[in-house]
Amino acid sequence: MTRFTPTLLKWYEANGRAHLPWRNITDPYAIWVSEVILQQTQVVQGHDYYLRFIQNFPTYKHLAAAQEDEVLRLWQGLGYYSRARNMHAAAKSLADKDEFPQTYEEIHNLKGIGEYTAAAICSFAYNQPYAVVDGNVYRVLARYFGISTPIDTSAGKKEFSLLANELLDRRNSAIYNSAIMDFGAIQCRPKSPECTLCPLCETCVAYQEKKVEELPVKSKKVTIKERHFTYFVIVHSDAIFLQKRSAGDIWQGLYEPLLLTSNKKNDFIVATKHIQKYFKGQNFSISLIAEGVKHILTHQRLIIDFYQVDFSKSPKIAKDQFIAINKEELHNYGMPQVVKKILFKHLGIT
Repeated sequence: MTRFTPTLLKWYEANGRAHLPWRNITDPYAIWVSEVILQQTQVVQGHDYYLRFIQNFPTYKHLAAAQEDEVLRLWQGLGYYSRARNMHAAAKSLADKDEFPQTYEEIHNLKGIGEYTAAAICSFAYNQPYAVVDGNVYRVLARYFGISTPIDTSAGKKEFSLLANELLDRRNSAIYNSAIMDFGAIQCRPKSPECTLCPLCETCVAYQEKKVEELPVKSKKVTIKERHFTYFVIVHSDAIFLQKRSAGDIWQGLYEPLLLTSNKKNDFIVATKHIQKYFKGQNFSISLIAEGVKHILTHQRLIIDFYQVDFSKSPKIAKDQFIAINKEELHNYGMPQVVKKILFKHLGIT
C-alpha cells in the first residue's frame, strides 16, 4: 500500500491531463460546473460544453439569474437534464451569498450535490483532505487491491470510501485526486487497459491473478426498457408547434412536437387515426419524415418515428400546451438531441 500513492503521483506528473480547463484552478463554482458535467459525460464531449457554460454563466450569481429554458438550451445534448436543473436550483439558493460555501457540509447540502461532488469541490478548490470516489477510482482500487465487493452496494461504497481516504495524500489532496482519476481514465481503462505498461502491474492483484476484466464488480444488472415514440411535427406556414415536457419522465423542461408513446410501433394507420382524433374536423395532410430512429439511454431504448402534419388553415390547438415557433428561432429552444437532429435536418436548419 505504501508504494501505491507515490507511484501514482509520479505517473501523474508525467501523464496527467493538466491542460484541461478545470485543472489548476481554485474557483469552486467552475469546479462544480465541471464535476456536474463530467458525472455522466466523457471529457472529450464535456470539454466544449464546460467552456460554453462558463462563458454564459461565469459565476453562480449569473447562473442563478438565468431562466431555466436558457440553462437547458446550453445543456442540450448532454443528457441527464436533472443535473442542470439541480445546479440551477442550487445556484438560486446561493444568489444572495457573497461567496461560495467552503465546508463539506454546506456544499453537500446544496441541491443535487452528493458525496463525490462535495469531496471534489472541497479538494480541488480548497485542498481539503477529502478523497473523491468516482467510477475511475472504483476501478483502480478494485483492480489493484483485488476487491470483489460490489461497488453498487452500501458495503462496497463504505469499503472503497475508507480505502480511498486511507490512501489520500492529505497535504496534496487536489493533486492526488486528479492523479487517481486520470490514471483510471488513461491507464486503467474499463476496456483494454495498458496493464503491461502500468507502473503498478507488479503489485496489482487483478493483473497478477488475471482478474482485470472481472473487476470492479456490480451486483445489479441494468434493465433496459424499450419504448416507442411517435412525433408529429405540426406545421403551418413558417410556424412549428412545440410543447414543453413536464415532470415525471425523461427530458423534463425540453421542447418537442406532439408525442404519442406506446410499448409497440405505431404504423401509419394508427398515427393517422391519432391525429384525426386530436384534430377532429380539421383538414390536414400527414407524411413520414423518419422511421425507426434509435436512441439509447441508460435504462431505456427509444425507437422513434417522425411525421409531419400540414394544415391549410391555422390549426386549432391547445394554446396553453403548444407554442408556435418560427423555424428560424428554433435554435433558441432546448430540445432532446435526437429530436433536434431530425427536425433541423428535415427543415434544412444548420
